[in-house]
Amino acid sequence: MPTTTTRVPRAGLRDFYEDPSVPVASGTPRSLAQARMLAEALGPASATGPRTVLDIGCGDGTAAATAGPLLPGHRIIGVDWSQDALRRARTRIPYAIRGELTEGGLPFGPDSADAVLFSEVVEHLVDPDSALDEIRRVLRPGAHLMLSTPNLAAWYNRALLLAGVQPVFSEVSLRGIHGRPGTEVVGHLRLYTARALREFVAASGFEIVRLRGAPFHGVPRPLRPLDRLACAAPSAASILLLHARKRA
Repeated sequence: MPTTTTRVPRAGLRDFYEDPSVPVASGTPRSLAQARMLAEALGPASATGPRTVLDIGCGDGTAAATAGPLLPGHRIIGVDWSQDALRRARTRIPYAIRGELTEGGLPFGPDSADAVLFSEVVEHLVDPDSALDEIRRVLRPGAHLMLSTPNLAAWYNRALLLAGVQPVFSEVSLRGIHGRPGTEVVGHLRLYTARALREFVAASGFEIVRLRGAPFHGVPRPLRPLDRLACAAPSAASILLLHARKRA
């Protein structure tokens, strides 16, 4: 299989994610599905009062901007440590601030948020355990976590592994694609199956409410109907959408 070289990072992961050519947005359809799950969980602001929603790892603000119309009256705050991502996010959402999940933590007090959007972030983390600890710290008891991530056991990855091909979403280098289809390096370090994601989030102090599947925009067009069909079985879907609540 040919090797495609896309870029050479200047100095590690931080510089990699400050590169404007690195994608920092989730697909709009799955951002919309996640936003609908959150709107159902929070309810209207007129009935519950305004709630604070943190979009942690907001990237260019696409997920928060997609969720905004479905969450009228609630306050959505984008959080990212990439200055380039924050510049782009501020063109889409009213609030976007710098914060980290490690090295000092998020700029919010304990039990201060009602929900966290965590869209396509956990697969990029060196230390996902500490990240979930920090998210749990800022959430109020019973508050909501909406997490999405690619599925290692997506239906086509099962076939690729049987053929001895590196699964889609998995990467062995920050400089290029090796051993699998695709041309774009995005910095994935961790991959989860549906079962692993449930167990990991539950072990981090959350109660699992719901797990759904979502399609992946990168699937070739002729296979997209099959990819949408696979969403009925989250364990085989391209993308995992998890709703969890912080245990009291």
